[in-house]
Amino acid sequence: MTVTKHLIAMIQSHAAGDDDRFLAIAENIASDADRSGRVRVAGEIRGVVDRVRRDKTSRPAKGPIPIASPRGELAGLVRATYPEINLTNLVLNPDLSRRIRGIVREHKDRHLLEARELSPRRKFLFSGPPGTGKGMTAAAIAGELGLPLFTILLDGVITKFMGETASKLRLVFESMTSVRGVYFFDEVDALASRRDADNDVGEARRMLNSFLQFLEDDKSSSVIVAATNHRTLLDPAIFRRFHAAFSYARPSAEEAQRVIRNHMLQFDLESVRWETLAVGVDGLSQADLVAVADDAARDSVLDHDGKMSTEILMRAITDRKALHND
Repeated sequence: MTVTKHLIAMIQSHAAGDDDRFLAIAENIASDADRSGRVRVAGEIRGVVDRVRRDKTSRPAKGPIPIASPRGELAGLVRATYPEINLTNLVLNPDLSRRIRGIVREHKDRHLLEARELSPRRKFLFSGPPGTGKGMTAAAIAGELGLPLFTILLDGVITKFMGETASKLRLVFESMTSVRGVYFFDEVDALASRRDADNDVGEARRMLNSFLQFLEDDKSSSVIVAATNHRTLLDPAIFRRFHAAFSYARPSAEEAQRVIRNHMLQFDLESVRWETLAVGVDGLSQADLVAVADDAARDSVLDHDGKMSTEILMRAITDRKALHND
């Protein structure tokens, strides 16, 4: 896009009140500066854009936060949200927490990297059991960076018609260039299963090859997060397309306590015997623990005058485990 077209597009987006489009155009200008060798200028532009985004998320909201809503055919392929959570809401083991914070730091201070002709990592693979915080981490990264979270709707992307899935994927990856955000592919094994799988068919192979090629060719400034509950199902070729991989596990007893505390801030938990609960929470995911906290909270309010106890929490834990055993 020429300088004149950039300017016209920015004026139009400003007049329409489309801040996300305005900032996306500014990032395109930075990319053009990169390609022409003006690395310092590109870094300065991106630094300003990032500060504006962070300022927008830190200001008190005066009403509903506007969503960069996908339009046209893209509307059936992605769901856009603006997460209000951040890294402080995550309960992860220390090493995983350190690595996730490192990702966020790279993007917040990417102008420092770009001044030395470096760039932040953008493509990440999360793997681990269901409910262990993979999706919440993607949301927290978006929240920290003040970016929209675009969740890819695989039921809209994947079709049985030859070549159509690739066309839909192309729309998603083109969106990454025009609108910066965190693009979240949950259950990515549906797109990227091993090519030697017993149920492999021609269209599945074409779908995988297209996805691998789009990942390889992507040069946008968006963050791409792919998550899977079944790492062993993924084709080996996909791992080379990501800048880093992260393994998630069910929380330890100490982490489980933190999850429950974080979701019961309105209750006095001083009398709770956490050592008694430690054995009970073994094997539960973060999602399970959030459900335990909610169930115990309802029980406390309705039947115990808002008082929380070890017994109430243990009963909620037992009920949750029974759900998995049925």
